[in-house]
Amino acid sequence: MAEGYFKLTKSDAKQPYRFNLHAANHEVILRSENYAAKAGAENGIESVRTNAPLDERYEHKQSSDKQYMFNLLAGNKQVIGTSERYTTERARDGGIEAVKRNAPTATVKDET
Repeated sequence: MAEGYFKLTKSDAKQPYRFNLHAANHEVILRSENYAAKAGAENGIESVRTNAPLDERYEHKQSSDKQYMFNLLAGNKQVIGTSERYTTERARDGGIEAVKRNAPTATVKDET
């Protein structure tokens, strides 16, 4: 059975490292912030693995244009990952469940 995975990438930006969590179907289900160092991005991945199973780490959001999204927070309340935008609360909640299911055991594809 296919599993979710983190894709670690590097760009030419000032803070070039970032990661995305992908579901088994390769859809991006969580995006990280940018990091100046690769080690920071790797620590971010570990933080996602640790915090993803915990309901209280999810910040449910709604934009002014009625789009839904969520942030995954670390224990210190800093955002470690952000979802895409969804058209319904139910779809957003399904995205949260996908992160919970995939993150703890996701492998890392290092493309740096």
